Amino acid sequence: MAKTTNTIRNIIYDKKSLRRNTLISLYKNMLKPRMIEEKMLILLRQGKISKWFSGIGQEAISVGVTMALKDDEYILPMHRNLGVFTTRKIPLYRLFAQWQGKASGFTKGRDRSFHFGTQEYNIVGMISHLGPQLGVADGIALANLLNKNNKVTAVFSGEGGTSEGDFHEALNVASVWKLPVIFCIENNGYGLSTPTSQQYNCKNIADRGKGYGIESFIIDGNNILDVYSKLTKLAESIRKRPRPILIEFKTFRMRGHEEASGTKYVPKDLMEQWALKDPLVNYQAYLKEEGILTEKDEFKIKEDIMKEIHDGLEKAYAEEAIIPNLTTELNDVYKAFKYQEVTPKGKTKEIRFVDAISEGLKQSMQKHKDLVIMGQDIADYGGVFKITDGFLKAFGEERVRNTPICESAIVEAGMGLSIAGIKSVVEMQFADFVTSGFNPVVNYLAKSHYRWNQNADVVLRMPCGAGVAAGPFHSQTNEAWFTKTPGLKVVYPAFPYDAKGLLATAINDPNPVLFFEHKALYRSIRQEVPIDYFTLPFGKASLLKEGTDVTVISYGAAVHWALETLDNNKDIDADIIDLRTLQPLDTEAILTSVKKTGRAIILQEDSLFGGIASDIASMIMEECFEYLDAPVKRVASIETPIPFINQLEDQYLPKNRFETELKTLLAY
Repeated sequence: MAKTTNTIRNIIYDKKSLRRNTLISLYKNMLKPRMIEEKMLILLRQGKISKWFSGIGQEAISVGVTMALKDDEYILPMHRNLGVFTTRKIPLYRLFAQWQGKASGFTKGRDRSFHFGTQEYNIVGMISHLGPQLGVADGIALANLLNKNNKVTAVFSGEGGTSEGDFHEALNVASVWKLPVIFCIENNGYGLSTPTSQQYNCKNIADRGKGYGIESFIIDGNNILDVYSKLTKLAESIRKRPRPILIEFKTFRMRGHEEASGTKYVPKDLMEQWALKDPLVNYQAYLKEEGILTEKDEFKIKEDIMKEIHDGLEKAYAEEAIIPNLTTELNDVYKAFKYQEVTPKGKTKEIRFVDAISEGLKQSMQKHKDLVIMGQDIADYGGVFKITDGFLKAFGEERVRNTPICESAIVEAGMGLSIAGIKSVVEMQFADFVTSGFNPVVNYLAKSHYRWNQNADVVLRMPCGAGVAAGPFHSQTNEAWFTKTPGLKVVYPAFPYDAKGLLATAINDPNPVLFFEHKALYRSIRQEVPIDYFTLPFGKASLLKEGTDVTVISYGAAVHWALETLDNNKDIDADIIDLRTLQPLDTEAILTSVKKTGRAIILQEDSLFGGIASDIASMIMEECFEYLDAPVKRVASIETPIPFINQLEDQYLPKNRFETELKTLLAY
């Protein structure tokens, strides 16, 4: 059929071979979010909701993309994509309850507006940092690729979000790995109030696809038939031949970034120009011209939606306000994990710390048949510390994946794999490099279960520590950045036996775990370790020596410094506690020992201020004050970055100061 034009309308439509019921469904699905938004704007002015991000003028994109995908394919929307949620037929009372902070919403009042996901409807909501969504979509798409299920993943971002590094990392990874993901960029001209001319210096965002070897398209985001038809065709193509595609939707938002910001920064003529291209008004006029929609149909559809909105609001209003429950709040930070003890029954052999890590990782790969490990140079090369040497041959390139240098996107991909039900281990080549992926660790992995009951089944391996003359960027022990972040677990073994057993548990645990491995211990510490697979519990410290004079508390390489000091001072009768895990922390072991000895000294490799020793010292002072015979002592590295040359590194570390500080404490 030839394209129909009409001077009244400002969008040209071509319905091709689409059936009437599809054409009407597209209309209904655009109309519903528009009517909901109009109601929400009223409620916002009445103070009945706290904030609103309007998608008025952009409904065709959300609806067209969602209808082009199958219901069991994941969509990762942003805060202007109400049409995704309504087209997936989420009950309106649940959406209203979410916006009112009621329990029947999706976050139990813990997060607002569209900051949520739901496995029931295969939707993964945004976080305010925008960019991580793109890498998470990579992970979900990777799971689809590994499962060979011919599914597509669609992820949304605005033109402003394409300035973030996550955008570039995600596109690069998707291209290199040929992931079946559609990157949907809604270019509405402004990032809050900043126009595109100040956001990027290229004609079209779609042009960026060329640089990553990705097919890209520009679509009129206000033309619902174009969006739906082209997305349907592209999605089907990707299902048959997996690959990423970048789509730039040209559109405009008729309201402010959020209602409080207004639209004064938009030129009046530009606003009027885009008002004429309203996707709903134009499409409704087209359907009437074509005799597909009658006045009676329109009235009935609007009446039904109005009733659905009214009933949903009434149900949400009737729900009682959330009553804070401290136990519930604390229990929801982590996904429940029932530790299963696996006791080794076979022989042992003396191996190095590095061998224990490698062996534990290999046996976990054998136990969890879909476990994926990702990192720089881990495949053919075997990793810079050779921990994954031979893994590529043993498990194949699908499960042992070399990554580009893009820590953020790979952490996000691990999150996406978890959403799709697949465990992953991500190797930070050095713990220092986690800074390049810090945002998704502390804001996505750590918070997702608390926010919307989605766990992050990801282990981050963190080769760390000084003593190898590697300087400021390869020697940090940065555990304190993460022990203070609720939702993360932190493991820091000092011996090969503990390293192997705790790594197995870390991989079994469905929560995000940062697993610190001290580089100086890799090839310097040996121990008899069971050959078989075994596990060790989190939150259970190891009492290495027993005494009555003082409690020495430490972890990682510093444990060995403490043992060496006591070996050189046989007259000091001390409890030595190796914490092994820092989150959860074995507070009972610490307090029990201190109450017995009356003195406590905490030795850490990290610099003093803000380290975990400070919190342990505070806890001891609060819980054991009446038992103490001396102040609690902390010993740590000096307050500088870690220097390179040996003599400066020796001065930096607390190893040589520990003996003096210990004797001073005993003499108090």
